[in-house]
Amino acid sequence: MNVAVRWMRRLAPVFLLLGVAAGAEEKLRLVWPTPHTGWAEGQPPSQWLQHAGSGDPATGGFGGVRSGGTRFHEGIDIRPVGRARNGEATDAVFAAMSGVVRHVVTSPGQSSYGRHLVVEHTGLAPALYTLYAHLARVEPGIRPGATVNAGQTLGLMGHSSGGYMIPAARAHLHFEMGLAITSDFQTWYDRRRFGSRNDHGMWNGMNLVGLDPLLFFEAWRAGRLTSVRDFLFAQPTAVRLRIATFRTPDFVTRYPALLTKPLPLGPVAGWEIRFTWTGLPIAWTPLSSAEVAGLPSGQPQFVEVDAAVERRERSKSLAVTRRGGWAAGKDLEIVLQQLFGVR
Repeated sequence: MNVAVRWMRRLAPVFLLLGVAAGAEEKLRLVWPTPHTGWAEGQPPSQWLQHAGSGDPATGGFGGVRSGGTRFHEGIDIRPVGRARNGEATDAVFAAMSGVVRHVVTSPGQSSYGRHLVVEHTGLAPALYTLYAHLARVEPGIRPGATVNAGQTLGLMGHSSGGYMIPAARAHLHFEMGLAITSDFQTWYDRRRFGSRNDHGMWNGMNLVGLDPLLFFEAWRAGRLTSVRDFLFAQPTAVRLRIATFRTPDFVTRYPALLTKPLPLGPVAGWEIRFTWTGLPIAWTPLSSAEVAGLPSGQPQFVEVDAAVERRERSKSLAVTRRGGWAAGKDLEIVLQQLFGVR
């Protein structure tokens, strides 16, 4: 039996179980991004996650799953179901939803993601991105600006990487979902003086903040995914802060669905923002001059911090205690710099 036939047989149950979710945003069609049927069949993640070298499948999950909980992993790593005689993975990689290709890297050495691509799902509000990394190849025609359909083949699973080596035995798809913080990422990048060129524009991994793909897929399967906006608003708050500024970040103009109320006719004098524990700003409330009276300009003022989350999630630092109060941790500082230019 040839590889193509094996793929089609494995794909059948995936598309059967990942059809159109009733009541989802515009009848969202969500497709598992590989032929592995483990999630669709309700198998535990240990059966389909690829470990990161430790032998523990949990290290292929989302969040602080590595180095004893101190190292953050932005996506999930899905292991292959097919292998060629030479041991290479033979699984196709599929677009999880319809969208527009925004970034393609075919030279593995350009990124720790190796050969990878990013799709923005412009039919959603907000327009989530999905990222597909460590590919062996990218399909012809998959280039920036190309429109793709849910379930369309984007490439072939592999183990490509830049700056380190992933053995063929640990080939996998690294799959991410999230939002891009700023379209002016280059300004922040130049200011930080990293000493290397940014080859990825606003789709550089340092500008992407992820959400747990499994939470999204599980909400869809359970029929709770009425809209991406509602899904994000329902995520627990790790930090809520206010900042006095007349600046409206392009994050807000690109993702207006995350506004909790319409923008006023006059100028916005500040913002109240809710962040998840990963640093994703999920809810934006514009503030009037009266509401920011007494706040120092451009300096975040903490309204709420989930101290238990800050203690538990050691792979991210959003808030730290300083002089008897809360101050921005290193990860939140970066996001605020990218959003507002706050130092």
